[in-house]
Amino acid sequence: MENYSLPPKQEKSIWKRSKRIIIALFVIALYVWTFVGIDIDWGRALERVISNFDRVIPKLFSPDWTAVGEVGVKIAETVLIAFAGSFMAAILAIPLGFLAAQNMTGSKILATIGKWILSAVRAFPDIILAILFVVAVGPNAFAGVLAIAIGSTGMLGKLYSEVIEAIDMKVVEAMEANGANKIQILFYGVLPQIIPEFLSYAIYRFEIDIRASSILGIVGAGGIGTMIIFAANNRNWNEMGLILLAIIIVVTIIDFISARIRRKIV
Repeated sequence: MENYSLPPKQEKSIWKRSKRIIIALFVIALYVWTFVGIDIDWGRALERVISNFDRVIPKLFSPDWTAVGEVGVKIAETVLIAFAGSFMAAILAIPLGFLAAQNMTGSKILATIGKWILSAVRAFPDIILAILFVVAVGPNAFAGVLAIAIGSTGMLGKLYSEVIEAIDMKVVEAMEANGANKIQILFYGVLPQIIPEFLSYAIYRFEIDIRASSILGIVGAGGIGTMIIFAANNRNWNEMGLILLAIIIVVTIIDFISARIRRKIV
């Protein structure tokens, strides 16, 4: 009697396709259930969206140029907050990165503790940190700097530890075999391998911090966010248009410059 069973590869392929279809159907059902559970008049909601769109969007594209001076000062403050916070984080993350790298500590326990510390720091969004520091030091730019510094330290420390764990240990072992001490190994065997990537990650984080510092002023941590919340509360959409334009220009310039620098470093 002939055996008409499917070859193993074909059976596996059919099961793979079936699994994808099941997952897709589950996701679709989840979305449908989510929207069905919302008690909202969709017709009225759509009407309000169209009404607000017609009222707000034209004003956003007609910036209030009389506020250029104030917006310029606040956007400069935003950039300085991001720079100071990123610089502090780039320094603070180095010892934490080494602590979380098992090939440097030689202890799995210490490396795990380092990773837990970095995970705990990363658990807090920048806006929450900003609120805490506003309470601690008052509503000023210094609170924003501290929020950016602590928030960025967790992510940079994680990235730094991964860079350190990926270094070529043969260089370190060769230096140890030739009698080099720990300081010499650090400065001539480890740092030359990690500094380019450390700088690249620090610059990339600065790009992210520019965006983050733009909203910290909403809770009183300085920068352009203060003007954003005032413009929104006063329904001053012309001024909001100028603020958004300034943010777009600054972020684009910073992204372009940092990308060029990172290409030269790495």
